[in-house]
Amino acid sequence: MSLRHAVLGLLAEAPASGYDLMKLFNASLSNVWPATQSQVYGELTKLTTAGLVEVAAHGPRGRKEYAITDDGMAELHHWLTEVEPSGPQRHDGLLRVFFLGVVTPLEAQTYLLHQAERAARTRATLEHIEETAEWDEEMISVYGRIALEYGLRMSATQEEWARWAADEVTSAKARKASELARSQHKEDRQKPEE
Repeated sequence: MSLRHAVLGLLAEAPASGYDLMKLFNASLSNVWPATQSQVYGELTKLTTAGLVEVAAHGPRGRKEYAITDDGMAELHHWLTEVEPSGPQRHDGLLRVFFLGVVTPLEAQTYLLHQAERAARTRATLEHIEETAEWDEEMISVYGRIALEYGLRMSATQEEWARWAADEVTSAKARKASELARSQHKEDRQKPEE
């Protein structure tokens, strides 16, 4: 449902066409909640049918400008104040960490250092956005800057954690745990079938 609310939120600031919404998505929300053109246009159709947005103006070549309705504002307000965020429920990269004992310590360390570099690249991208964006007084800009700070802090923390973890997987305790897991697997495979 967050795409619905992202579109409502963008329209809460000002009416916009689907094209304008895509530009806003790409400039502000894409790092948090990416969407394709077909998803945005599809959501606009659903929101219009539900009475949460309306076509406020028609332009050349069939261009439609959408505006949020009072019901749409009520839905956005409800979502912002009463619906608990779901947050990330699955994290493929962290799930893999649980099973790094299956690979060699060098492979585990390489994986974690790759994650550290990925977080560093993400942070560099966000720093570039911070430096080059035109931060003004509009809602998306002010609150977008606050959301950007979250990304900056999280990517720094992820990089720091991954570098720490890369050292941990080469510790004597981690090596022993890996050896035990691999030897248990070998024993299980060598047992005769009953």
